[in-house]
Amino acid sequence: MSLTTLDPRTALVAIDLQNGIVAMPTQPRPGAEVVSRTAALTDAFRSHGLPVVLVRVSFAPDGADAVPGRTERQPRGLAFPEGWDVVVDDLSGHPGDIRVTKHNWSAFHGTDLDVQLRRRGITQIVLTGIATSIGVESTARDAYAHGYHVTLATDAMADADGEAHANSVERVFPRLGETGTTAEVLELLAKTHA
Repeated sequence: MSLTTLDPRTALVAIDLQNGIVAMPTQPRPGAEVVSRTAALTDAFRSHGLPVVLVRVSFAPDGADAVPGRTERQPRGLAFPEGWDVVVDDLSGHPGDIRVTKHNWSAFHGTDLDVQLRRRGITQIVLTGIATSIGVESTARDAYAHGYHVTLATDAMADADGEAHANSVERVFPRLGETGTTAEVLELLAKTHA
């Protein structure tokens, strides 16, 4: 499906574009490419006076705020290097941006993201980030369930698992919103806010 429209009050939500995650090997593109495309979107959204939300995942040093559920694939542990959870320089440093710290996969669960968006009259979000099948997909599912129009800039996403990325893009995202490229989002944004 091609993109049809962007609401006048649309926000960009960038998921987990932080030092430790962007540095990981990802598919189908490297994290630096995801950051570059997201930076183009952040510049455009900011120039139109639209909100940019920078979401990061982080945990207390003792892991007390990490998800406690039992899973077949256990997490690698919570010993993270200093600065792993800092949003990359290419996206940070803009005082008007909304910053959200999450402790779960979705940027909506246990955060004030929904309140931040609703108070600004936001009706639609554009999503980018890493990992497509985890943080991005979980946030897209919750955004859809909260009644937001969801747009997914699929070339501004990557995943540690190429098959998981493809599954999200091809099978899940079309059920949650509209998918398109960064260039298509930028073109539609320029038309909507001309």
